[in-house]
Amino acid sequence: MDLKKLDQDLTAIVEKRIELSKITYADERYDDIEEELHDLEDDFNEEYGDELESELEKIYKLLQSDNDVLLPSAYLANSYVPMLPDANGVISYEVKGPQGVPVESDQFENQDVRIVIIPNPTRFVMQINGVSLKDLWRAR
Repeated sequence: MDLKKLDQDLTAIVEKRIELSKITYADERYDDIEEELHDLEDDFNEEYGDELESELEKIYKLLQSDNDVLLPSAYLANSYVPMLPDANGVISYEVKGPQGVPVESDQFENQDVRIVIIPNPTRFVMQINGVSLKDLWRAR
């Protein structure tokens, strides 16, 4: 898997989601941008799905969860917050509030546990009660 391309493709999806979130349904560009976003997500699943699903299976096993692994695009957050660029000009992103896919695990009874995918670097992050706590997998 080309990790640099993975990160570029995921970043393109995140940036498209941010762009879409800044306009309303009434905007004449909304449908076109939404279609572009869906195309990017479909391409992402097709290109990286098998490998990312394999990593997700390891994560679910680690969390002792019986939930089904979903397509990688299901783990996208509804909204991302861009951070200031680093010394190389790379923008990283944060996710605030409960985002991603809920996961049931006896290890975390009575808590809202979710997995979300975040770019720069691409990683699956565990959230508990809406707070991003731990990288479960990081592209290396």
